[in-house]
Parts: sequence; structure tokens; C-alpha cells
Amino acid sequence: MFVLLIMILYGSSYPIAKLGINTIPPLLFTALRVGLIFIAFLPFFRFRLPEKKLIKPLIAFSLIMGIGTYAILYYALERLTIVAPVIIGSQAAIPIGLLLSFFILNEKVSIKKWILIIISFLGIAIIAYDPRIVNDKFALLLIFGSSFFFALSNMMARVLNDVDTAVLNGWHGLISFIPLMLLSFYFEGNPLNYLIPINGIAIFTVLHTALIVSVIGHAGMFYLYKFYPVTTVLPFYSLFPIFGIILTFIIFGETLSIHEVIGGILVIGSAYLIHSENKRELS
Repeated sequence: MFVLLIMILYGSSYPIAKLGINTIPPLLFTALRVGLIFIAFLPFFRFRLPEKKLIKPLIAFSLIMGIGTYAILYYALERLTIVAPVIIGSQAAIPIGLLLSFFILNEKVSIKKWILIIISFLGIAIIAYDPRIVNDKFALLLIFGSSFFFALSNMMARVLNDVDTAVLNGWHGLISFIPLMLLSFYFEGNPLNYLIPINGIAIFTVLHTALIVSVIGHAGMFYLYKFYPVTTVLPFYSLFPIFGIILTFIIFGETLSIHEVIGGILVIGSAYLIHSENKRELS
């Protein structure tokens, strides 16, 4: 029940962030999110540093997650009028992660996983031909880019396995907040122009993505990992796009096209089977 609640929180981050992006530009929205993460974890990590050898990986992880994943994701949400392709496309991070582990870490990838990777990318290709987004190649590139950086950040997180959760998230929030605010000021103008007339919905969306999704959601997953094997918990990740799509329909009345239905089944189904295959290999 707890992991299902967390998947609902993860799925809700996309449609609710879309509401916020309508008022707050993507870079500033991302900066506010990571800034609140820093504040939330500050009482627990109190500027404690990890081992010296882990400082550079921590900086790289923070920038890749904060700028590469979050900011690009919010640009995609801002650019598109529909949310479902972004939600489904986020699952591409799973096959991309396998490819990165194969080419960078020299990890073995079974024939079955190669087939699932191909099926997943086929599903993304089908979604790309949705008439509502087919002419916006840059938005498709943003979706794919966000998934790539998310997969890369997760691969780098393996190096930081021994870093305390509070230390990892606290430094991640601070390290990524500073360049994001500078980029926002340069590309989007004075942040006060957006923050002073801010409305209640925009405030709620920032608080939701930062405190509910990032802090409660991520902390909840780490809590579950203490009591259950990773291979038991990970397959549930395939459920958050389904909850996200349901919430997108509730909030925006957005319905799926035939391209999104077929492509979504292929992408989400492949992601689930990859998780299941990982569980089988490790059992």
C-alpha cells in the first residue's frame, strides 16, 4: 500500500508541474524545487561532507539531476499542450540506463533485455507520430534528453550508495540551486517578476514537487529499501505513468490517442518486464 501511494505521488508530479509551469518558467521552477529540497534536508545533513573521493561524483550527480533531468523535463512540459507523452517518455530512462551500463560499465545485457529495449524504443517511435506532437521534434528531443540524464544520474548514484540520504539530497539541492538561479536570471529575467504576483496554485505546485514528491516520495522509497529487496520494489516503478495519466485526465481532461495507447503499452510493458528480468537474475 505504501509503495502504491509513492507511485501515485510520482505520477502526480507531471500534471501538477504542468499547472506550475503555466505560471513559473522552467528554470525558475526547477530552482525553487531543488532549493526547497535543500531547506527540507538542512536540519539533517547540516553541511556534512561525504568522503573526499565522492565530492566530485556528488557535484556531477547534482548538476545532472537538477539541470539535465528536472529543467529539461519542465521545458518539455512547457512546450507541449499535452502531458501524457512526457509521462510515458520518462520510462525510456529504463532501457537507456541498460544501454549506459552496457557501454560505460561493461555490464552484461541478456538477449531478452535487448529485445525489450528495442520494443521500448519502438513504442516511443509510435508516440512520436502522434499528430498532436509529430511536428514538434524539439519537444520529443527534450523528452528523450530528460530520460537520458535521469538514467545517467541513476547510474552515477551507484557510486554514491554509501552517502547518507540526507547528505546526498541536501547537497544536491544546494549545488544545483545556484547555477539554476543564475541560468534563470540570464534566460528568463528577474525572478521577482514571476514570484511577486505568484498565485496559490503556483505555490502549491512548487511545494508539491519539492516536499511531497521529492522529500516524501524519495524518502519513502529509501525506507522501503531498508525492509524489502530492491528487486521487489523496483517493478512498481512501472505503475507511476499509469497513475500520472489518470491524474492528467482528471485535471486536464486529456485523453490518450491511439498512438499513446499502443506506444504506452509497449514502453511501460517493456519497463515492467525489464524490472522483472532484473528480479529473476538477482534471485
